[in-house]
Order: sequence, then structure tokens, then C-alpha cells
Amino acid sequence: MNRSPTVRPFGIRDKVGYLFGDFGNDFTFVFSTMMLMKFYTDVMGVSAGVVGIVMTVARLVDAFTDVTMGRICDRCRTTANGKFKPWLLRICAPVALSSFLIYQSGLAGLPMAAKIVYLFVTYILWGSVFYTAINIPYGSMASAISAEPDDRQSLSTFRTMGGTLAGVVIGVGLPLIAYEKVDGVETLIGPRVTAAAGVFSVLAILCYLLCYHMVTERVHIETPDRPQESIGAMLKSAVHNRALISIIAASIVMLLAQLTIQNMSGYVYPDYYNNASAQSASNLTMMVAMLLAAALVKPLAKRFGKCEVSVVSSAFAVVVNLVLFVVRPQNVWVYVGFQFLCWLGLGMFSMVSWALITDVIDYSEIQTGRREDGTVYALYSFARKLGQAASAGLSGLLLEAIGYSAATRTDPVVQEGLFNISVLVPALGFALLALILWFWYPLHKKQVDENVRILKEKRTHVVQ
Repeated sequence: MNRSPTVRPFGIRDKVGYLFGDFGNDFTFVFSTMMLMKFYTDVMGVSAGVVGIVMTVARLVDAFTDVTMGRICDRCRTTANGKFKPWLLRICAPVALSSFLIYQSGLAGLPMAAKIVYLFVTYILWGSVFYTAINIPYGSMASAISAEPDDRQSLSTFRTMGGTLAGVVIGVGLPLIAYEKVDGVETLIGPRVTAAAGVFSVLAILCYLLCYHMVTERVHIETPDRPQESIGAMLKSAVHNRALISIIAASIVMLLAQLTIQNMSGYVYPDYYNNASAQSASNLTMMVAMLLAAALVKPLAKRFGKCEVSVVSSAFAVVVNLVLFVVRPQNVWVYVGFQFLCWLGLGMFSMVSWALITDVIDYSEIQTGRREDGTVYALYSFARKLGQAASAGLSGLLLEAIGYSAATRTDPVVQEGLFNISVLVPALGFALLALILWFWYPLHKKQVDENVRILKEKRTHVVQ
């Protein structure tokens, strides 16, 4: 592993380019998080429980596709454009097209069985095949852009900001165009969702192309000559990697909290508060909260440590959700204010989460003597999809449990249930996140600094 002296130095071009990569990711991912369940329950007429089951099963398929893609990345040769970048060019169009196919309101008149099969096939095609094939190389690429911890922290922050910007574009614009008052009740209009899915898919392709042309891989990672471990041996090794297993657990519960907030916003605002415009405003305040978190997190993480800052911010988010549950504001703008505080707490962990996984990759290299960015990132990505599955499955089952359907969404009992889900599930997720990071995850600031020192000495020795 070495750095070529002729390569352009790491700088703002790499950061902005990497931002566009997650901008592209989240034009389909955030759209799915915000709209898929709402679209299939309210427009396609499929029950929330069935949608949740389909999404959960699809994520289990990722147990194979994520790990397989990670191993492909580790084995592929480095080209003139890098080891991971070429995958952005290969997969950007298929992932965008497969996302668009999911939201076809013209198929609402099909038999129920056909609609469920269509959802399953298109969702698997998007999430388990093409999204995996572009997201694994994109995430692994951070280690190849720079070997410096501060640079990687910057990439993590810019990546999160890219996802946040996509979330704001979708979250602010989509409720304003997708809903219409019908007999005084906010109602989702299917063809508008289909059109929006098409626009966001085109924008995703443009963002991936910008990432491809702006980012430079400057850390050359050799393809290992030895045969790869079997998947069973790799998983057995992972089980004994405390840093990897604990960050996997942390990611699952973090996404349980985050995605429940995003999933339920499509129900709380139009159904509980009967105000889809407030959902747009809430997503705008989310961007403000994330920008504030981005400004605060780097100096705080440098002084106290990424893990330590994440624990405190997660505990803060727990308190915000519990207070919100007790207060139960009837004014939608008070609820928006509480959500701003919750996103501020979540933002701190989000801004460092991708830097944490590079710390885990470093830790694994020290423990095993092997540098396997793609494999480690694939296992981490799979964990994130388990979190997505847990959120989708739990949200679907809880919506089913409170009796939600397009016909019952104005029932006061159902509406109270929507509110309870939107605050209690995130509170549980944030509480578990803080506990895992503090008591289980081993890479607190002192250990991370020591690992960086060890690897710098190792690489200096190799270059000499």
C-alpha cells in the first residue's frame, strides 16, 4: 500500500465529489425510506404488514449480495481510474432505473398477488442487486482516497451532508407535490409519486457521474495473491472482531431509530396532524440540524473522540423523544421543533459513522495483518440493511397492530398509535446505541490514536 507522489493532493474537490456520491445514493434510498411503505399502503392498497415483510425478506437476501460484492471489490484489480471508482460508472444507470420501476401507480389495478410479487421483484432488484453493487464500492473507496484520519473524517462528514441534502430535496419537495387535500384530508396522489421517482432517478445518475469525475483514489491497495477465505471462515473471523461486531450492532439500532423517524413522518404529518406541508418544513429543519452537527462534530471529535461524542448525542436524542412523548403537542410546529432537536442528536453520530468504520478497518488490519476494506465494509453495509429491515418490518407490524389502513387513517385511536410509534421506537434505538458504543465498542479515542500510530510506522517502513 503506497501513495503516488504524482497524484493530486487530497482537497475540497475530493470532499465535494464524495458528497455527490451519497447524494446519488440517497436520491433512491431516502425516497424509498420516505415513500415506499406509504405508497404501497395508500396507493397500491397493500397492507403495511405485508410491505414490512417484503422489505425484511429483501434485506435478508443482502446477507449474500453485500458480502459477495465486498469480496468482488477486494479481488478486483486496480485500474488507471482506481479500484472502486469504475463501479460507479457501471452501475449508476441500472440502480436508478430499478428504483423508478418500484413506484408505478398505473399498476394499482392489478390483482393483489401480482402487486406483491411486483413489489418483491423490483425491490430486490434495486436494493439487493444494483444498490449493493454501487454502494459497497462507494463506501470502500473512502479508504483509498486518503490514508489520513482527518481526511477520512472530512469524507465522512461530506458523505453525510450529501445524504442530508438529498433528504432535504426529497423531504421538502415531495410532500408539497405528492399530496392533495381531498375532502379536507391530506391524500397521496400516485401518479405524482411515479413522476417524482423518475426525476430523482435521473438526478441520481448525474450525482454518481460527478462523484466519478471529481474523486481521486490515491492509496493503492494491492489485490491479495492468496486465496480468499470461505464465507464461513470470514464470518467466523468477524464474530471474534469486537470492534466490527459492536459497530454492526450500533448501526442496526441507529438505523432503527433514524428510519423509524423518516418512515413515520409520512404518517404523522399527513394523518395525525393533517398537514403535509409541515413535513416539508420538518425536513428543512433536519438539514439545519445536520449542518449544525457538521460544524460542531469535527472539533468535538478531535478533542473528545468520535465514539464519546456519539454517546452523548445519542443520550440527548433519547431525552428529546421521551419529553416529546410526555408533552404530546397538538401544535404541529412544536412537534417540528422537537424533531429538530432529535436530528441534532442523530447528526453527531451520522457525521462520524463512516469514519468509525475506517477505524474498524484499521483495527482489523492490526489484528489480522490483512487489509480488506471491501469485505469489512460489506459486512458493515449488511448490518445497515439489517437495521433497515428491522425498521421497515417493525414499522409495518406496528402499523398493522394499531389497525392502520387507507380507510382507518382518520380514526383517533389509530392516529394516537401513529404518534406513539414515531417517538417511542426512536427513543429505544438511541438508548441502545449509546449503551453499545460506551460499553461494547472498543475504539475510544485513546485506542484509535494508538492504532493510527502503529499503521503509520508500518507504512513508513514499507515505503523505505
